[in-house]
Amino acid sequence: MSACIAAGNTVVHKPAQVSPLTALKFAELATKAGFPPGVINVLTGTGGSIGQALADHPKVRKLGFTGSTPVGKTIMTSCAKSNLKKCSLELGGKSPLIIFKDVDINTVARKTCDAVFFNKGENCIAAGRIFIEESIHDQLIARIVEIASKMVIGPPLDRKTDHGPQNHLAHLKSLEKFVENAVKDGAKVAFGGKRLDRKGLYFYPTVLTHIDDNNFAADEESFGPIMCVSTFKDVDEVIERANRTEYGLAGGVFSKDTNLALRVARRIKAGTIFVNTYQKTDVAAPFGGFKQSGFGKDMGEEALSEYLQTKTVTMEY
Repeated sequence: MSACIAAGNTVVHKPAQVSPLTALKFAELATKAGFPPGVINVLTGTGGSIGQALADHPKVRKLGFTGSTPVGKTIMTSCAKSNLKKCSLELGGKSPLIIFKDVDINTVARKTCDAVFFNKGENCIAAGRIFIEESIHDQLIARIVEIASKMVIGPPLDRKTDHGPQNHLAHLKSLEKFVENAVKDGAKVAFGGKRLDRKGLYFYPTVLTHIDDNNFAADEESFGPIMCVSTFKDVDEVIERANRTEYGLAGGVFSKDTNLALRVARRIKAGTIFVNTYQKTDVAAPFGGFKQSGFGKDMGEEALSEYLQTKTVTMEY
C-alpha cells in the first residue's frame, strides 16, 4: 500500500479472509496518524465476493494482488474483461537454495532453517527446495535436524517462541497431505512431518530428504515449515534443475567463493536472489517475480511506477 499512497492514490485493501485483523489495525493507526477519511479503506470478506467485486469494478484502475498463481490468473482475466485495469501480481514460489561444499556447516545450517521456517514457512519467498552439494549432505542435515529439534514451539505472542501455529486448520491439513504425498514419492522424513499432539494448529518444523526431481514435493509449494532437500554434484546440472520450476519468485546461493555465487545468482531465473543470506529484503529494493510467480514490483522506486500513469503533453508556442 505504501507505493500506492505515495504515488498520490487512495487505496481499498482487501486482506485475506482468515487474517483481517492486521489490516484493520493498520487502518486504525493510519487514522490516528492523520490520514484523511477515505484515503485508506479496508474491506473484509471472501475473495470470491469482495475480491472479485474489486477486480470487476469499473472505477478501479489498478489492482495489486498477492496470493496463489491460479487465483492470480483469474484476477488477471477479470481485470482484462472489466475495464482493462492495470494489475500487478505477486504469486506462488518454489524458491531454490543452492548450498556448495565450501560453506561453514554451523552457519549455513542456521541460515537454511531461517530460510525455510521463518514465520512457520508461511512466506512467499521461503526456500521451497534445498540443493546441497552431495559431499556435505549428511553433515549439514544432521546439524539442521539438531537445530529444528530445539526450536521452541508455542504461542506467537510469547517472546520465547521460535515457531508458532499455522494460519488455519485447512492449511494445517494440507501440510499433512503434502508430507504424505512426498513420502509416497520416495522422500524420507528426517525430522517432524506431523502436527503436534496438543491444542492448537501446530506443525513440526519438518525436514524431508531424498527429494528427486520426479517427487511431488520438487514442484509443489507447501507454504509451510517443510524443508525439501535434494543433492547435486555439478554446477550446471543444479542450475538447470533449479530453473525447471514454473515459478521464479526468489532463490539463494551459499558459498565462500564469491565469483561462483554471483555466477550462479545471475543464472537463476528469479526476481530476488540472496547470496550467503536469506529473507533479508529492503524497502528500497524492488521485489517481484518472474514466470508464473507474477509480474510487477512491490518495493523500491520501481513500485511507484505501478501506481502512476505517464502522460505526454506536446505544445507549440
